[in-house]
Amino acid sequence: MDTAAELRAGAEDGQGKSATPVRQMSLWPPPRATRYRDKRRRQFTKVTVAAAVLLLLGGGGFAAWAYLDGSGDDAVTTAPDPDAFVGSWSGSMSQVDTDGEPVAEWEAEVRIEEGAERGSTVWSTFSCSGTLELSARDGDRLVYSYTEISDPEDRCVDESELTLWPVSDGGGLNAEWSSVTREGTRMVSTGTLD
Repeated sequence: MDTAAELRAGAEDGQGKSATPVRQMSLWPPPRATRYRDKRRRQFTKVTVAAAVLLLLGGGGFAAWAYLDGSGDDAVTTAPDPDAFVGSWSGSMSQVDTDGEPVAEWEAEVRIEEGAERGSTVWSTFSCSGTLELSARDGDRLVYSYTEISDPEDRCVDESELTLWPVSDGGGLNAEWSSVTREGTRMVSTGTLD
């Protein structure tokens, strides 16, 4: 066995070779073996892919069963009849702020064109008017985007949303205007148009 003095750097064995087992020092740890990590990663990937395929097949099978079963037909809502909205409507609106506090009572006139895709409105109390364009259908409701075209006294909002749906007894339309003021306050006005 070599002594400590013989293992010092520069000491040579009898054949002219360095006797120290350490040839060079490194500050970095030795590389780790990746053989087992890569094997685990491949197994995890295979399990993940298999689970995703089973989930897709199961979801597709359930969707096909629900479609072919037909028992969910009563849950499907039909689109509203556009002809029920066509015409001229007018009524009083009651406006409240975010806290539900009354802000104003005003008169609205709404005209929905044939096909219920477009229309116009006049807010007679405030001398404002604008155009309506259908933006969404939600069950028995039609949602219109309002764009202001006239506001001589600068009292109205530039843009708002009008939601219309038939009154339950068939005598008119329920109306809900929602908008955000220039100051950032959300305002909602509701009423019935006949």
